[in-house]
Amino acid sequence: MTQSMSFLIIAAMLAFAPLCLCGKTSGGYLYPQFYDRTCPKAKEIVYSIVAKAVAKEARMAASLIRLHFHDCFVKGCDASLLLDSIGAIISEKMSNPNRNSARGFEVIDEIKSALEKECPHTVSCADILALAARDSTVLSGGPSWEVPLGRRDSRGASLSGSNNNIPAPNNTFQTILTKFKLQGLDIVDLVALSGSHTIGNSRCTSFRQRLYNQSGNGQPDFTLNQAYANQLRTRCPRSGGDQNLFFLDFVTPTKFDNSYFKNLLASKGLLNSDQVLVTKSAVSLQLVKQYAQNNQLFFEQFPKSMLKMANISPLTGSKGEIRKNCRTVNS
Repeated sequence: MTQSMSFLIIAAMLAFAPLCLCGKTSGGYLYPQFYDRTCPKAKEIVYSIVAKAVAKEARMAASLIRLHFHDCFVKGCDASLLLDSIGAIISEKMSNPNRNSARGFEVIDEIKSALEKECPHTVSCADILALAARDSTVLSGGPSWEVPLGRRDSRGASLSGSNNNIPAPNNTFQTILTKFKLQGLDIVDLVALSGSHTIGNSRCTSFRQRLYNQSGNGQPDFTLNQAYANQLRTRCPRSGGDQNLFFLDFVTPTKFDNSYFKNLLASKGLLNSDQVLVTKSAVSLQLVKQYAQNNQLFFEQFPKSMLKMANISPLTGSKGEIRKNCRTVNS
């Protein structure tokens, strides 16, 4: 076969290959066109319901991104987080990272209900979470990306996995990085995905120790800007007010941008897990500086890291199931 003919054959093959950010898994591929024939309106339905929810309450965008994150870090991106406690299943919603803070489940229910009417038993709850996280980012002014699809739903949950695998606000930098590495993510992903704290809220109980007793010696965290700390203390007392909400990014709290990183450089990160990105690692500090200076760079990396996270151990092929109701396994 001549060289020119070989080239033409390869070119023809490439021309018909699907253009997508496909993720290879043990059971098959995830790809954006997965529902194009079986449920062509799936993405449109998800987007419209997420848009309605975010228009009603801007905070919902951050809540939906967080659901995807907390799902993927436990048993992979399999919608295990969405299961309620029933029978032998103990819900991940009861774990320390999720109890009284994970929210947005009603939005997922509404999406699932609409999709079941449009194309019954077709679109997984795990894929709904991945799409809703992307749409929430876009609706808040952030970057967009094509979401590879084809995940299936788990038939179980892991309360212990939820308690142990999800990074906590008071974890050390090394513990947080280790938890990311265990999921196949690296320090670039850690810093970029932390950038999702450019929107959303956190509770007083998640950062109180920084204001009053950071290291067990009755002293505050002096890496926190003290004028900012004084402001926080007015609504986050030593005791009580656990559920009082504070913006993670007080500059542009509902806009997805790089203000979060600028806040960190000004010692105004709300959570300990935010501020350690600049105080405990030269590598992460450099990344924070780059994203603070260049919003476009952050907007280029965030989708890459979200795609990596969304490809953590998905169930594909004949594994798992397509739940009819995201809160319960099929009977």
